Amino acid sequence: MTPRQFEITKAATFDAAHYLPEGPEERPYRRLHGHSFRVEASVRGTPDGSVGWVTDLADLDADLRSAAGELDHGLLNDTPGLERPTLETLCSWFAERLCARYPDLSRITVSRPTLGESCTLTLG
Repeated sequence: MTPRQFEITKAATFDAAHYLPEGPEERPYRRLHGHSFRVEASVRGTPDGSVGWVTDLADLDADLRSAAGELDHGLLNDTPGLERPTLETLCSWFAERLCARYPDLSRITVSRPTLGESCTLTLG
């Protein structure tokens, strides 16, 4: 029997301002504005034989919250790597912070729930 693969997910939230420097002048995203964001990180794998989990959810929670905390109540454009803070670049930014500790990171989703918008980066 093939070992079962599971995917576990933790979520965190942050609030931040941003603007997009490119695009048509009349678009509102060109002006400074803010959002409430939600980020989810998923890890896929076979449960560890000794404990029975894919990874420790408490560790994933702490690491994801720490990364989100770096952005909370700030201007995203001022963060290295987020000079053009699209949902796509936010997904990549979170992935870069988590991949070293979670080599089986399978997905990052960043959303703006009040707008019904989200972006998912699928890894591996």
